[in-house]
Amino acid sequence: MAPPTELPARPERGGAPGSRAMGRLVALGLLGIALALLGERLLALRNRLKASGEVESVDLPNCHLIKGIEAGSEDIDILPNGLAFFSVGLKFPGLHSFAPDKPGGILMMDLKEEKPRARELRISRGFDLASFNPHGISTFIDNDDTVYLFVVNHPEFKNTVEIFKFEEAENSLLHLKTIKHELLPSVNDITAVGPAHFYATNDHYFSDPFLKYLETYLNLRWANVVYYSPNEVKAVAEGFDSANGINISPDNKYIYVADILAHEIHVLEKHPNMNLTQLKVFELDTLVDNLSIDPSSGDIWVGCHPNGQKLFVYDPKNPPSSEVLRIQNILSEKPTVTTVYANNGSVLQGSSVASVYDGKLLIGTLYHRALYCEL
Repeated sequence: MAPPTELPARPERGGAPGSRAMGRLVALGLLGIALALLGERLLALRNRLKASGEVESVDLPNCHLIKGIEAGSEDIDILPNGLAFFSVGLKFPGLHSFAPDKPGGILMMDLKEEKPRARELRISRGFDLASFNPHGISTFIDNDDTVYLFVVNHPEFKNTVEIFKFEEAENSLLHLKTIKHELLPSVNDITAVGPAHFYATNDHYFSDPFLKYLETYLNLRWANVVYYSPNEVKAVAEGFDSANGINISPDNKYIYVADILAHEIHVLEKHPNMNLTQLKVFELDTLVDNLSIDPSSGDIWVGCHPNGQKLFVYDPKNPPSSEVLRIQNILSEKPTVTTVYANNGSVLQGSSVASVYDGKLLIGTLYHRALYCEL
């Protein structure tokens, strides 16, 4: 009888011990690289937010809080006749609010009055007031003296631009048009250049909240500026970290854009075809929000956030601070920057805009109060 055939040994699952060890080393290396990348991005985000930023107080002697503004006045625009418009009550997922259940609105203040006070403007029937969530605003005066108010709106956290006609005799706004467009996925601010024409900033490329967060975390720099008209819509400037405030020079030759997380103001030249080319980037040591232009001097007034982390992670015991900068001669080689006002949050939290008119200064905030000062 022949001896039984010896069966070959079955190889161990997972391969030889050496190959298993190598696979684990590769996986461990990849995990280490991923964690290092995440840590680097987190550190970079803290730097972009200026998470350790503090401010030294700069007081103005003749200021008082504006009655009737308790939950933010994110943007302010002032007409040549001294009528100031306030965008109030902005809400975003994860953003603090002192009036989470109250719809937003538009307030007006006549700065020519001896004691100006804020009044809410009535809005025409048919407009959805319950979901009104106003953000950036801009005015345009047509050749026939018609005043148009453009409002960035986030109804149910979507993105639209609303165009109103201001009816001064009735202290009201007549809603004319709602604009939605695929090139306006995350609109922040707006500057009107015609009765239905404007430049707008997108602070993110995406509209989905999670993708927005990922875009910010990874610093993809996909934010942009879009030109809109009834006949043409196009991106005219790109590569921003988070494009925020936007405005136009008094001579209509230049567009100014605040890149809030890059701490920069971009100066762009406007061309007859409405395209923009970048002339310079002016760096600052704070998070720059909305930009207002003094029509008489061309100076840029900026509402700033010295510490962005305090702004977005709200702690009433350690509230966000406020800062107002005045920039003179921005087109020169050495613009002059003056800190006009600064507060640690004890009076004003999260300043987002500063606008001037005839020796008067209005300071608005993302979700807190508003300040009226006589300079």
